[in-house]
Amino acid sequence: MSSKLLRGTFILTLGTFISKFLGLFYVIPFYQIVGSEGTLLYQYSYVPYTIFISIATAGVPLAVSKFISKYNALEEYAVGRKLFKSGILIMLASGIACFLIMFIGAPAFAKIFTDVNDPQLLGDITSVIRAVSFALIIIPFMSLIRGYFQGHQSMGPSAVSQVVEQIVRIAFLLAGAFVVMNIMNGDLVTAVSVATFAAFIGGLGSLFVLFWYWYKRKPYLDELLEQDKGTTDISLIDMYKEIIVYSIPFVLVGIANPLFQFIDLSTFNKAMQSIGYSIKESGEALSILNYQTHKLVIIPVTLAIAFSMTLVPSITKAFVEEDRSSMTRQLNQTFQVVLFLTLPAAVGLALLSEPIYTLFYEHDILGSEVLRAYAPVAMLFALYSVTAAILQGINEQRFTVLSLLVGILVKLSLNIPLIKWMETEGAILATALGYVAAILINLFVIKTFSGYKFRLVFRRGLLIIIFTVIMLIATLITYKLMTIFLSPASNFQSIIIVVICAGVGAGLYFFMATKSRLIHFLFGDKLDRVLIKLKIKRA
Repeated sequence: MSSKLLRGTFILTLGTFISKFLGLFYVIPFYQIVGSEGTLLYQYSYVPYTIFISIATAGVPLAVSKFISKYNALEEYAVGRKLFKSGILIMLASGIACFLIMFIGAPAFAKIFTDVNDPQLLGDITSVIRAVSFALIIIPFMSLIRGYFQGHQSMGPSAVSQVVEQIVRIAFLLAGAFVVMNIMNGDLVTAVSVATFAAFIGGLGSLFVLFWYWYKRKPYLDELLEQDKGTTDISLIDMYKEIIVYSIPFVLVGIANPLFQFIDLSTFNKAMQSIGYSIKESGEALSILNYQTHKLVIIPVTLAIAFSMTLVPSITKAFVEEDRSSMTRQLNQTFQVVLFLTLPAAVGLALLSEPIYTLFYEHDILGSEVLRAYAPVAMLFALYSVTAAILQGINEQRFTVLSLLVGILVKLSLNIPLIKWMETEGAILATALGYVAAILINLFVIKTFSGYKFRLVFRRGLLIIIFTVIMLIATLITYKLMTIFLSPASNFQSIIIVVICAGVGAGLYFFMATKSRLIHFLFGDKLDRVLIKLKIKRA
């Protein structure tokens, strides 16, 4: 993997991690303000919003970055600038159109995206959907600017704007919900509506950062225009045909997780009620599944999301230049790094599910059990994100569509039967099976069309699994010893348990990776220099 890709990946990984980190920890005070009923109402609005955002942006950041990276490799810089100028108006138009559709159609979407029949609850969901719809106005425009920078291998603007967007959104969300509930003595629906409207406020903060970067980087981008070969003249119609071909798979990949959640929102309550649960009990279980535990499970996937964003322009460049050896090295390193970081995180999350759930929310046996079952699925989320991004990079987008449709069909077919058989864990198993089906298709296509060999990944993967098992045993022993004296039912004692157990597990894992030189093979000379400074690299 080139140093530029590693640098870009690191920047986006750091930005995405900080963004996800903030997105994780705000749920603690937010849950305390609005409770499980409020978080469920929040989720009812955010799943359709996420789907609409993906449609409104049309996969713009990755599609535009791939398009610009392709023509930059050919030194046709004017093509990308032409796309950017025309895309501004189109993104504004698509954002406003999606906003109007979502705002006006909120009552219908409330019925479509949920399986509740209570008129009062449907009215509440409608209000919250309308509040979040305002963000659709500016998000597509913002996504175009991010994609333009990423196409020039400049990941800083996207990373910084993500962090600022999250900080502004969370600050407004928590302050607004708190003021409504505790100072104005308002109702829960108003508090959650303010919380969802925070997406619009966060978007404004992100847009400000991107404008600042554009002002600072424009002289350099203008210099590139002067080096333009000028041998390629693409009409706007042909340009957008190419963007649409790129974007449709990106849209489907972007809404993959929300679509799986949508299936749960539209089937879970009915399935649970059919086996004797009340609407309140099934609603609480759905909130735990689709909001509380999902927020925790998605954290280990952060690296995969960052890699999928940086993979596309880099692999596209190698593909266009027919540099197969470079592409193979990038794929080898990407698969290994994702496995190296995601597997132990998912295993550790499952092992420490009870104190972690207590730490973030409250002590709840069902929540702990659901998190324990759900945590390993993080590995599948990560692999799907990366394999889908690779397919885009090698111009096999059609199979991304196929794999997602197969995964959705598996989830849809099995969800209700498995929920009736295994309750909440049944929905998790249906999700896992759907992702497994999609990943297997992606891996088969990658092997078939790129000639990529998985032998090195299998060998290194086995070593990573061995290290993870050793880490798991050591952490489990530590956990059992600590629970003799400390209780995972206590918030304060859960902090102690999580910090010590995670420290033991991560420390041992990092030690084994360092001594075996595995970490050197994955991250290269730059990490060696860091280890030397820390005086933990062996002579």
